[in-house]
Amino acid sequence: MNIIIDAMGGDLAPAEPVRGGLKAHEELGCEITFVGQEDAIRQVLEQDGVKELPQGVSIVNATQVVEICDDPSTAWRKKKDSSLTVGLKLLRDDGADAFISAGSTGALLSAGTLLVKRIPGIKRAAVAPVVPTSKDNAVLIDAGANAECTPEYMLQFAYMGSFYAEKVLGKPNPKVGLLNIGTEPSKGSELYKEVHDLLQKAGDAGRINFVGNVEPTNLASPDACDVLVADGFVGNIMLKAMEGTANFIVDALKDLFKTNWKTKTSYLFLRGSMGGFRERLDSRSTGGTAMLGIQKPVFKAHGNSDAYAFLNAVRQAKLFVEADVNSAIVENIDHMVLDTPKQTTGTEKQTT
Repeated sequence: MNIIIDAMGGDLAPAEPVRGGLKAHEELGCEITFVGQEDAIRQVLEQDGVKELPQGVSIVNATQVVEICDDPSTAWRKKKDSSLTVGLKLLRDDGADAFISAGSTGALLSAGTLLVKRIPGIKRAAVAPVVPTSKDNAVLIDAGANAECTPEYMLQFAYMGSFYAEKVLGKPNPKVGLLNIGTEPSKGSELYKEVHDLLQKAGDAGRINFVGNVEPTNLASPDACDVLVADGFVGNIMLKAMEGTANFIVDALKDLFKTNWKTKTSYLFLRGSMGGFRERLDSRSTGGTAMLGIQKPVFKAHGNSDAYAFLNAVRQAKLFVEADVNSAIVENIDHMVLDTPKQTTGTEKQTT
């Protein structure tokens, strides 16, 4: 399996993408292709005492870098020799299995959609991070790719998220919930009411396991749902609120344990458990977020990903490829396309 890593994407590039990729090659046995400025990549290798590339690791030179300040919709076109553009073309044309970047989410989504192409029948690709719950984890889809959606988009999100949860997270017959301000079917905007009806019909037909509306406060409850469906605007706010809350909790606990000698002593007994707690809240543990709906796997790593995060991003991509999630989407596409005229709620926008 060959995983392409954008060595120039992210705040800590190229050092951390390269180190994480080498660790993934060592631990997971994947072939790794680094795409980026070769001199900079080799300088990192030299600093780490790597004189020769291990067998199964290669470098493809790309002279340009897509910066966060670049227009996400056009950067990959204007910078044709960027690590992002070159890497996605390699994914499309040269038989690689997946692509990972910690660069601009908008640029990655735009380039992935237009270079690698969406799966035929899929209207919009969606960002699907794995988020923690009190039981284990769940898929949040969409978390920022499409600020304004049609009911059909969100119906497709539900199917794609369900296949991802089942095949990658190992959740048989995953529970699909619709993020809303109340549990009653009548709650929410007209868009969400219509989406609820579509998901209910898909559930009644036995195609997904729809459990109804799920309020944000209930996501962490045991067995609430395994897939949480939202439009990209609401989903992105939900994701960032969760990340902010997690950071607050971790910082508050640190301050609490520093209060006096009693709390410091208590920490010594709880240190092992606290490590596991911190791991569950740490986005680096997942490493990469799948962009579902693209013909070949594209993963977005957090902008400040370190080597550990890149290792886990490769792990996620490997699981995705092995599970062959896209085949499940293709096989069920007829159930994911509406026969009736589509109602639009506005022009598609990217929120991240």
